[in-house]
Amino acid sequence: MAERTPRHPRRRLIAAAALATGVLTGVAACSPGPSGGSATSAKTSGPVATDPAKAGKVTLTVWDQNTDPGANASTEALNKAFMEKYPNVTIKRVSRSFADLKTTLKLALSSANPPDVVQANQGYPDMGAFVKAGLLQPVDRYAKAYGWDTSFPSQLLDLNRFTGDGKTWETGNLYGVSQTGEIIGVYYNKAKLKSLGLPLPTTLTGFETALAKAKASGLQPLSYGDADKSPGIHVFGVIQALTAGKPEVRKLVFDEGDAKWTDSGTLKAATTLRRWADKGYLGSGFNGKSKDQAVASFAQGKSLFLLEGTWQSAVLAPKMKTNVGFTALGPSAGQPPLTQGGEGLAWSVTSKSKHPDVAAAYIDFLVNKNGMKVAASHGNLPALPPADYKPTPGTVDADVLTRWKAVSEKDGLLPYLDYTTPTFYDTLTAAVQELTAGHLAPKAFTSRLQSDYSSFQNSR
Repeated sequence: MAERTPRHPRRRLIAAAALATGVLTGVAACSPGPSGGSATSAKTSGPVATDPAKAGKVTLTVWDQNTDPGANASTEALNKAFMEKYPNVTIKRVSRSFADLKTTLKLALSSANPPDVVQANQGYPDMGAFVKAGLLQPVDRYAKAYGWDTSFPSQLLDLNRFTGDGKTWETGNLYGVSQTGEIIGVYYNKAKLKSLGLPLPTTLTGFETALAKAKASGLQPLSYGDADKSPGIHVFGVIQALTAGKPEVRKLVFDEGDAKWTDSGTLKAATTLRRWADKGYLGSGFNGKSKDQAVASFAQGKSLFLLEGTWQSAVLAPKMKTNVGFTALGPSAGQPPLTQGGEGLAWSVTSKSKHPDVAAAYIDFLVNKNGMKVAASHGNLPALPPADYKPTPGTVDADVLTRWKAVSEKDGLLPYLDYTTPTFYDTLTAAVQELTAGHLAPKAFTSRLQSDYSSFQNSR
């Protein structure tokens, strides 16, 4: 394997602690790391105009993936407020689901009339590919102008950094900032859990016991739909965190050490997920059902659990009131939870934007203190929770904040698996669908992931 530039895995781990301690208590972070690579255009240097009112008449085209109710509501509210404050600016919003954004954004960025602002997923498949193609511009000067370099922990900013050639993640230029935090966890129906005489699961073993009892009682254990692809890799990632452990998962995603996707922990995760499918815990026809259908089914009381991200709390709270809870699992009794998570997609400025300063001002409007407050008011978990953000006790929002702190304070936040290589999202999502459908054995599943991983290593 060729000599590699280190990818600094500890930065993501420190970010978790920073979110729980520094951010939640308002402690300012260190300045960002050194930039690398060359600027993609003349727009990446020079003074910054921070007052959009002086920009003349501007139409700002913005692409986002905030289609979930809470995220959509806060985005709409902030867009409206921005245009009211700056009537010379018209925001043309294009909102796509995460799956659609994965397939259409690069084409939009490469077009003759690309958007000005986009949400770019971190890691090699999206942000790295966009940087390599020269489709995003560095925002380091905006970070300095608006204070993002001090309001955000440097470790969070590092998640949105790449060298100018797109080859090395978590170092180099800054290509965006994120508005929300997120973890994947277990939503549960409180009334049904009580009716089954079950305690709240705290471990994978306890969770599987609950799944089996629900199935035996005639209740669907899990609401699950993987037509959108991302739900499957989130569920697999939660299981893998508990079977392989955090050192192993971090080594795999960050390409450190000699970890392999064929190792016993990942094989056990694949075997576990396959067992869930075979036992009917996932229901039937799940690869043809959307995540929205799964969430709706859970909200209607048709299942005991839903394994999903914290962004779904805004969907479930209005429908289930205080009957929905949220938790995260630990590897064994008494141990802190481990799960996937991090920050939401980065808000980025495109390299061909005709109004980059206005674009940056818009991003700041989303991520400043008021933007975070608006996000929180619509049931989202802000990346920088306001000091006065205190959800009502007994609500799912309170559970989300509690579990977010529990995961991050105890170093239990693990990276999303699709960050691993430029092609890993497609490889992993397809493999999970085949695994759960019974078309791919667990060993063959892990071998397919390792093949993608090895190809990336050998190309470096």
